[in-house]
Amino acid sequence: MSGFLPAWLSALLSAFDLAAPWALLALPLPLLAARLIPAEPEGGSGALRVPATLVAGARAGADRAARGRRRALLTWTLWIALVAALSGPRLVMPAAALPASGREIMIAMDLSGSMERRDFALDGETVNRLTAVKRVGTDFIRRRAGDRIGLVIFADQAYVAAAPSFDTAAVARALDEATIGISGRSTGIGDGLGLALRRLDPRDAGARPGEKAAKAVILLSDGANNAGQTAPKDVAELAKELGIKVYTIALGPRDMADADGEQDVVDTETLRDMARASGGEAFRVRTTEDLVRVADAIDRLEGGRALAPPLPLRRDLWPWPAALAFLSAALLLASRRGA
Repeated sequence: MSGFLPAWLSALLSAFDLAAPWALLALPLPLLAARLIPAEPEGGSGALRVPATLVAGARAGADRAARGRRRALLTWTLWIALVAALSGPRLVMPAAALPASGREIMIAMDLSGSMERRDFALDGETVNRLTAVKRVGTDFIRRRAGDRIGLVIFADQAYVAAAPSFDTAAVARALDEATIGISGRSTGIGDGLGLALRRLDPRDAGARPGEKAAKAVILLSDGANNAGQTAPKDVAELAKELGIKVYTIALGPRDMADADGEQDVVDTETLRDMARASGGEAFRVRTTEDLVRVADAIDRLEGGRALAPPLPLRRDLWPWPAALAFLSAALLLASRRGA
């Protein structure tokens, strides 16, 4: 059939849709009413009265007056437009395919006082650790379009800076606005991980039909656990029970093992044990370049994004036949008053 139609008309018909096509079954009702229900004779009293204009519109007569023909035309226009509006005509316009995955990722970031240390380089300048993490972290978050991502900040206490969301731009902005000291200056690694686990959706809400959502926590710290109510390794064991992988990032040039009395150095061993306990991986970062490589590695490990089938966007057209029905009703009423 489409081969006999012009290309533009075929494309238009293929994009046309009805929300309630069964409403079109009401179109012949006036004809059936005129045929099956006799008009009431003058002076009669019946339970159902068929409007004279509807009967006149359903019966073709050569001797019908011009005014009657106009009323019949308006009556049928009103009825057809009303039924057309009820059927819900609409145009279907496919949207662009978007990347999608069944992944939920919480980023738990250390915001203790040691993040102020200026021992990282960025664009040829020496910057503090937080500035380097913000640059690399916001880029990582924006690349994860299609994932539900959230952000937890921890120091003396842990708090949710951004609830898990598909709005990666908003989560990246929350990371960029993080400020040292807002939740203390110590390091509560266990509490930070625990809060991140709590905010991951226990259901598989982020997964496509038939798939199980993959959940992960990316925990970054540049110190040792010295605050909070929970032990980091215990929380990591809980993550394993929940099926949530924990990727740990040990940040800073010195480890506790070779600290030589230096304070506020990173506890790489504990972070490594946490990752192993949960089934995740541990990473060691000493420079900005290391941080970039780790972000790329985690991006690959948590890959699997694909273009989801495009969701059709529908533009409703029913207001147009509804407006025509209203106009026809107004003209019909005016013609009756003028009679």
